[in-house]
Amino acid sequence: MPTSRPRDLAHGQAPRTLAFDIGGTGLKATVLDSHGKMLVDRVRADTPDPAPPKVLVDALVELAKPLPPYDRISAGFPGVVRDGRVLTAPHWGNDVWKGFPLADTLCRRLHKPARVLNDADVQGYAAVHGKGLEFVITLGTGLGSALFHHGTLMPHMEFAQFPLRKHKTFNDYVGDAALKAKGKEKWNKRVSRVIDAFRVLLNFDVLYIGGGNSRHVALELPDDVKLVSNDDGLIGGVKLWG
Repeated sequence: MPTSRPRDLAHGQAPRTLAFDIGGTGLKATVLDSHGKMLVDRVRADTPDPAPPKVLVDALVELAKPLPPYDRISAGFPGVVRDGRVLTAPHWGNDVWKGFPLADTLCRRLHKPARVLNDADVQGYAAVHGKGLEFVITLGTGLGSALFHHGTLMPHMEFAQFPLRKHKTFNDYVGDAALKAKGKEKWNKRVSRVIDAFRVLLNFDVLYIGGGNSRHVALELPDDVKLVSNDDGLIGGVKLWG
């Protein structure tokens, strides 16, 4: 594991990235080198509840304070993001968040250039290998998803909001509330059905499963379905900068 205080805090030629993973229940941050390696242990705080834009941004700024110097910022956000602006924030209210310039606000508050994408897209950048059709789902407060074709990120689709079974969306079916209500055994059966549904829908070459609740997956997974580290939601942040 990386040490909490690296020996060399001086900037070299390679830029360092402050990476945020914004989740429905937790906020995480670290600083990455140019290859995506964590230079410090990640720091974590509970996500404010409620979390309107100003409150959430204040929490992110506070979270970054103990971290070493950085040159740029990346953030994964649990909703649809386009050109650094939030279009949807299903966990905290679309009306409150719609159109909020999250990238520009982080840039202004932290005095560094910032880029923001959907959190599953960011996790996918760290997970995929750049071959064929690779699909990523994250299991957390809800279900996140990202699709890559030969390493290129495809336009974001909110599969989480699609109806899956008995008028339940993917979020309803395998989100954190379902895990707590149904228990791990029944929830795992639901995860298996979700994998089958996406296999029919996408004919993926590989499916990667991440997110905080992926640790509860207790299925015998086929060769084309793989669990990935939850840290990928931070590590993938360096790819937002090319």
